[in-house]
Parts: sequence; C-alpha cells; structure tokens
Amino acid sequence: MSNNLQYIFGGPKAWDSGLWTASDDRVRGGSSISHLYTHPTQAKFYGHLDTKTLGGAGFASQRTVGDLALDLSCTEGIKLSLGWDSSDQTFTLNVKDTIPGKREDGRDEAGVSWEYDFKAPENGGEIFMKWDEFKATYRGREVEDPEPLKLNDIKRISLMARRQVSCV
Repeated sequence: MSNNLQYIFGGPKAWDSGLWTASDDRVRGGSSISHLYTHPTQAKFYGHLDTKTLGGAGFASQRTVGDLALDLSCTEGIKLSLGWDSSDQTFTLNVKDTIPGKREDGRDEAGVSWEYDFKAPENGGEIFMKWDEFKATYRGREVEDPEPLKLNDIKRISLMARRQVSCV
C-alpha cells in the first residue's frame, strides 16, 4: 500500500451535517444523546453519555448515512486531526464494509464493525489508525477469525463514546 492522503471529510471536502445521523442508546431505552456540529473545515462531536441506564452499557454515536462506497485500499489507515477541546473519554471509530438490514421495528440490525479505540490528545493533535489495528466486533464483542475488512468498499463510518465495560 502506498502512503496516499485521501480526505474523507474536511480538507478540500467540506463537512456536511446531512451525511451524519445520531445512533445512540435511546434506541434501546437509554438516554445518551450525541450531536455533530459541522463547519466546512471541521466538525465537533459532543453530547451526553448515560452510564447508569441499561446496566451502564450506554453509547452515544454519530454515523454516516447511506452507502459511502469508499475505496480506501490504497491507504494504510485513517488519520484524525483533533482539536484542543478534548476529554478523558475513550472514543471508538467504527468502519463497516456491509450495511445491515432493518428490523421489523425500523431499527438497524446488528452487524460486524471494525473498531479502533482512542483517547484524544490533551492539547489536540493527530491520531493515525492503521487498518491492521482495527478489531472486528459484533455488538461490542471481538469476532474470532473474521473475513478481512473490504477496504475497497467502506460503506459506513461512525464515531462513538461508550462506557468501557470489562467482561469477566
């Protein structure tokens, strides 16, 4: 793979709030809420993470809508440029190469996500996430022996804050 820089959002491609939607634990009866404020050159992800309802398994996320159909096969990963207004929260960047169907109640079915957990640098900065560092998960649990991530057809990206729960 070459070290090509391909903007997905920001840079010469303006951020567009119409390409994003909330996907919070409210769909399961929680009260977390997320927002994505966009400006052509940057976006701000913020909200409230409910860590009490749902047994502490709260999550607040924003995800892209539709099918991005991104070919990132000529890249080594994703670089995030983060501002100085950070928190101590661990965030998760998810990518999907399939879009799950809809349940009878209209909610998205669960599907495999490729996750990368990170903390924002205290004073802002860049985080580079190599593709081989993403973990395949299903409903937050790691998948054993997953099919490889189809980098030539990334369909969805999401940014999430959630309570990190240790499984014993």
